[in-house]
Amino acid sequence: MTPQEIEKLPYRPCVGVMLVNQANEVFVGQRLDNDAPAWQMPQGGVDPGEEPQDAALRELWEETRVSAELVTVLAQSEGWIPYDLPHDLVPKIWKGRYRGQEQKWFLLRFHGVDSDVNIQTDHPEFSEWRWLPARDLVDNIVPFKRAVYEQVVSEFGVYL
Repeated sequence: MTPQEIEKLPYRPCVGVMLVNQANEVFVGQRLDNDAPAWQMPQGGVDPGEEPQDAALRELWEETRVSAELVTVLAQSEGWIPYDLPHDLVPKIWKGRYRGQEQKWFLLRFHGVDSDVNIQTDHPEFSEWRWLPARDLVDNIVPFKRAVYEQVVSEFGVYL
C-alpha cells in the first residue's frame, strides 16, 4: 500500500484500559505475537452498538480474566486518542482496512489480588504480565504507541 492509500483509511474504534493496583502500579502484558519487548496495557475494538466503557470492561475480562466486580472506573480520557500503525504493518493487521486506531481510555482501580489475574484465556494475547510504575510505562511501550501512552499518563496522572 502506498502512503497516500494508507492516509485515506479510517481509524479502528478501540478502547484501552489502564488498570492500576493499590500501589498505583500499572498492569502491562508482553504481547504473545512479538518476540521483541512489546509491552502494552489491555486494549481492543469496540463492537457495533457497544458503549466504550462496556467494551473496556469486556476487553479487560477477555485479556486478563479480571471481572468488572474487581474494579472501579476512576476516569476516562477526554476524547479519542488516535495513533497510526507503521506503514509496513497496515496491510498485515485488520486486513489492511485501518490506518491505526482511535482509542477511548479508561482508568480502572484493581481491588483484587495478583492471583485474580489470568492471562491464559481462550484467546491469549500476552505471554507474561507485570505491574509497572507509571513513570516507567512509556519507555517500555513499542515506539509507535508511545505518544498515546504519554497522553494517557498525563490525563490520568492526577489519580496516580
